[in-house]
Amino acid sequence: MTNPPRTARNRWHAHNARLGEHLGKPESGWRQRWYSVIFEADTRAGRLFDLTLLGAILASVLVVMLDSLPSVSGRAGTLFTVLEWLFTLLFTAEYVMRILVVRRPWRYVLSFYGVIDFISILPTWLAIFVPELAYLLDVRLLRLLRIFRILKITVYFEEAQILLRALLNARHKIFVFLGTVFIITIILGTVMYVVEGPQHGFTSIPVSMYWAVVTLTTTGFGDLVPKTPLGQFITSLTILLGYSIIAFPTGIIGAELVNTMREGSGSATPPQTRACSGCTLDRHDTDAAFCKRCGTRLPQLPTETAGSQ
Repeated sequence: MTNPPRTARNRWHAHNARLGEHLGKPESGWRQRWYSVIFEADTRAGRLFDLTLLGAILASVLVVMLDSLPSVSGRAGTLFTVLEWLFTLLFTAEYVMRILVVRRPWRYVLSFYGVIDFISILPTWLAIFVPELAYLLDVRLLRLLRIFRILKITVYFEEAQILLRALLNARHKIFVFLGTVFIITIILGTVMYVVEGPQHGFTSIPVSMYWAVVTLTTTGFGDLVPKTPLGQFITSLTILLGYSIIAFPTGIIGAELVNTMREGSGSATPPQTRACSGCTLDRHDTDAAFCKRCGTRLPQLPTETAGSQ
């Protein structure tokens, strides 16, 4: 495996340092050595540990998928049971070790990846220790929760962590967007309930809201359609509105993703804006000496900015 680029290596070290502060990295002893193997991927042992877990995660998910096929499960049910217990014991040992090697175990347990690790091992143990659940819930549905193991893969890819940080940074904007869409859905559902009425299938406002969601997302199942000219006109406007709404979350997440990548590469400082004194054109390149429109000499950048170039 080749060494990562210098910028990526620096980001790894910065991420490991922040993680060590959050979880409490041991300073010496066997816990410190195992912490480096389990939580840090910039050593040979750490990379081998991560690759082994990645292979186990993919194999366990494949077992779950094959087990859902009746023809395959009928012939290899015993093999799948043995493999499932092997994977469960492996992931349980990993989960326990992660708790033991950190000085603040509850921070790991309550973290996103800690919860995912717990959910990935819970179904098999739960079906053993609480057999009464067989009478309350289909055990097959409980076993399918093992598919959450696939989420453990995201911790081993830096790109996935960048995307997760971008989503977290954009969460307030996303909540505002979803709130606005919810309000629009209520308004459209109420209007269509009044316009179409129960005689055309719009039997209640919640049912009409279902129509609004399907129409705004331009899905169009066709199970609930307007019959009146006014309802069809509102539907046309709703479809056009839906195309506009779909673009918003893409722009929000895209902008946050760019900002997050800039922060990770150490270029979070925004570029300097210099306006031309002749034609007032701004946003020139930081190394430009003359205006690209009229050729007037541009003012110099501040000293600290020029020195950083």
